[in-house]
Amino acid sequence: MCGIVGFVGASQAAPVLLDGLAKLEYRGYDSAGIAVKRDDSDRVEIVKVKGRLKQLVEKTDSGRTVPGSCGIGHTRWATHGEPSMKNAHPHYSDDQNVILVHNGIIENYLELKEKLIKSGYSFYSQTDTEVVTKLLDYYYKKYQQNALEAIVKVMLRVRGSYALGIMLKDEPGVIYTVRKDSPLIVGQNKDGKLIASDVPAILKYTRNVYYIDNLEIARLSKDDITFYNIDREELTKEPVEIKWDAEAAEKGGYEHFMMKEIQEQPKAVHDTIHTYVKDNTIDLSSVGLSEEEIKEIQRIYIVACGSAYHVGITAKYVLEDLVKIPVEVDLASEFRYRNPVLVEDSLVLIISQSGETADSLAALREAKSKGIRTLAVVNVVGSSIPREADYVFYTLAGPEIAVATTKAYSTQLIASYLLAIQFAKVRGSISETYYHQLIAELLTLPDKIAKVLEDKERVQWFASKFSSVHDIFFIGRGIDYAISLEGSLKMKEISYVHSEAYAAGELKHGTISLVEDGILVVSVVTQEHLFEKTLSNMVEVKSRGAYLMGLTNYGNYSIEDTADFTVYVPKTDAHFTTSVAIIPLQLMGYYVSCAKGLDVDKPRNLAKSVTVE
Repeated sequence: MCGIVGFVGASQAAPVLLDGLAKLEYRGYDSAGIAVKRDDSDRVEIVKVKGRLKQLVEKTDSGRTVPGSCGIGHTRWATHGEPSMKNAHPHYSDDQNVILVHNGIIENYLELKEKLIKSGYSFYSQTDTEVVTKLLDYYYKKYQQNALEAIVKVMLRVRGSYALGIMLKDEPGVIYTVRKDSPLIVGQNKDGKLIASDVPAILKYTRNVYYIDNLEIARLSKDDITFYNIDREELTKEPVEIKWDAEAAEKGGYEHFMMKEIQEQPKAVHDTIHTYVKDNTIDLSSVGLSEEEIKEIQRIYIVACGSAYHVGITAKYVLEDLVKIPVEVDLASEFRYRNPVLVEDSLVLIISQSGETADSLAALREAKSKGIRTLAVVNVVGSSIPREADYVFYTLAGPEIAVATTKAYSTQLIASYLLAIQFAKVRGSISETYYHQLIAELLTLPDKIAKVLEDKERVQWFASKFSSVHDIFFIGRGIDYAISLEGSLKMKEISYVHSEAYAAGELKHGTISLVEDGILVVSVVTQEHLFEKTLSNMVEVKSRGAYLMGLTNYGNYSIEDTADFTVYVPKTDAHFTTSVAIIPLQLMGYYVSCAKGLDVDKPRNLAKSVTVE
């Protein structure tokens, strides 16, 4: 969840480190720091700040006060110890022989810390990272300054997840990297070699990257990169070309990345659809699933976190209705610990934007350990989840920087529709005519999403009116309930407004006791066969003093007899309605956050890629 950047080469390192860390701010952090080895001495300059990266830029005069061509940098999101200068990275051994940055969590750090104290080490911070730093120093000295041997010993000794960037005083101009269950990439250009925890950090400098696999090590110098496995055997790796346009990771004139990404949804949806739809037919050959394998599937388990979980809820309704196959949806953090009983000939569908979500990756491994086939829906090529899954469906959202997902969520929806339609055709649960009708309707979604975005000023007006609200309920039935879940999450994660989503039929089972004068209730009513049922729930909450916002399709104008304010979206096939109906709720969360003067792209306590449990 934190950010790592490193550089060694012919150029000054500090400006590269600061620039790379700025590209990783979206991951969430509370402190930042860099360490740079001076070219003219043995000294390593370590500069840290508590707070935003701009303070580090100011403190180092944009890197000019820390000259040197080899360095590592870090943005920290606190897990062990409060945000502070002492707990900020980089961390160092007592003699600064080892300097280290770390993403992840070391689970046995207290046990290791006790042993190191007995060996004469003292500690200045509350972090697990300082423990790893001094453990490496211990083994480095024990094994006669053999860095590779010492790193392997650390890998064998620690439990948990980690990506490490390491500098050693005895090896000036060298950076070591190592990873387990926490993302790390290596890149190079004519000026030098780079490491980073995510692509945007180095996209400005190179498009060719190497993905470090679990329990692998890389040694970077100005001239070369060498890869090793945990047995210290050299590895050969091929670089992966990043297709993203570097400008796609910039704001492009928008005030916030989130608004830019909301506006990019028509293109992201178009690109994802047209990657898999050719000549009015869905082609899943790149996914790797054959028709024979699709026919063999007896049950589908969808496993995900956060917004991806809400995609899974929608996908359950769509898959069960079209494919006529049982579907279960699990939170990834629960799936692995409930010892799931998985039916033979089933498929576990893992949904993740980053492809590095720790709980989702663990769930995938749990499924594979039980001999169940896995299919990953991810946005980041070469990330951990698609590398380990049996089949991969890549979405075409491009880089998503804002913490609150919008376009990645929308492309995950498209992936679920495409899978459902193709599964239904192959298994014979829909006719050929309906198959082509569904594809034709799917192709209209980018324009319909764009149509909703044209009405954003109306949503902005309503959001500003209710920006001081303290509680919001979102209600809906069926797919509308799935939409409500995501709308509620968008509201709470970026505007800090307490909001909850409920299946409208459950209101009378306790929740309606919370409805009182002036409370805002957002009712999603896009499923025609459930319109009257949900309308009756709207009447129930209005009679108890709620202010009602309705969200429905064009043509359902009778809703205005009940709702105080209504937003309309274009009609589409009922299975696809989430794609158009979610847009006003994304906008509503965004505009409430703006009206409150909050940091839209980097909400407090949240991180973009949750790479620890």
